[in-house]
Amino acid sequence: MKNRCPAPTSRPAFTLVELLVVIAIIGILVALLLPAVQAAREAARRNQCKNNLKQLALATLNYESAQRKLPPSANVDVSTSATTVNNGSWGVHGRLLDYIEEGSLSQLVDLELGWDLQPNNGQAFSNLQISVFQCPSDARAAEVRDPGSNRPLLYATNYGFNMGEWFVYDPTTNKGGRGMFYPNSHLPLAKVIDGTSKTLLAAEVKAWNPYTRNGGSPSETPPATVDDAATIVASGPDYKETGHTEWPDGRVHHTGFTTAMTPNTFVPYTNPNGLEVDADYNSWQEGKNGAGGEPTYAIITSRSHHAGQVQVAMVDGSVQAVTDGVELAVWRAMSTRDGEEVVTLP
Repeated sequence: MKNRCPAPTSRPAFTLVELLVVIAIIGILVALLLPAVQAAREAARRNQCKNNLKQLALATLNYESAQRKLPPSANVDVSTSATTVNNGSWGVHGRLLDYIEEGSLSQLVDLELGWDLQPNNGQAFSNLQISVFQCPSDARAAEVRDPGSNRPLLYATNYGFNMGEWFVYDPTTNKGGRGMFYPNSHLPLAKVIDGTSKTLLAAEVKAWNPYTRNGGSPSETPPATVDDAATIVASGPDYKETGHTEWPDGRVHHTGFTTAMTPNTFVPYTNPNGLEVDADYNSWQEGKNGAGGEPTYAIITSRSHHAGQVQVAMVDGSVQAVTDGVELAVWRAMSTRDGEEVVTLP
């Protein structure tokens, strides 16, 4: 008797409908997971940004401890009307190099000379990207800036130092505003009578932000509304798209901010190409024409790529987030060192 082999059984295959269902389920899972992954990445970038601000705040406090005064936003020679003498004055960022583990670079630059007047055309810092100056959420911070005229290639900074509410500096009196920094300031911490935990030291700004400048002195009263701010911005005859792209430069539109407008306020301006952009304003570049220049008033808004907020460092070294909805009066009060305002901080 012959043994019969069992007939092979066929395994059921996926039908086209079942395959489409599986693909759809995978697509749904990916769609659900992707926002979570993106949120986790943004949280990591936001945390790195916070750490950067913390390092800059501690560096500033260490500078003050060593020098018994804070660094000025710039050194302006009011005895000369030559713009070239003052235009490239080093700002706070450059004066903190010794305190952010960039001591070797600090030894190669002369802070008494403008950053654009350095030996060897500033090759010591040309094309140098300093990570603590940049927020990882701002992709444009990685774009190099060529100022031209054989000057050093520069990268942007995403952190501006507090230069007050609106008024920044008057070269005819050599007096500055009520912020923590202005040209020739050298303020000791004892001047912060509002309290170091209640006063802004630095805040986020966006790289390559458009701005207008050199329209002369506007009203001494800061703009009350966005419409007021837009009118002021439109009065500036010089339009640039390079705000906060020169980290060594001490002028407010490159390394500072003001509290004229609340965080992330969109100030509309129609640029020469007919596009509406979010713009800043500097009435007169600090140091331009020396003592013959005009006072500086500025709308340099704190902005970030973190939704609904900016991160700020206070003078005591703490770091916190401030939402876009903060009241204008409160935001301005946070920038004054001696305003003695009675407000509830966010």
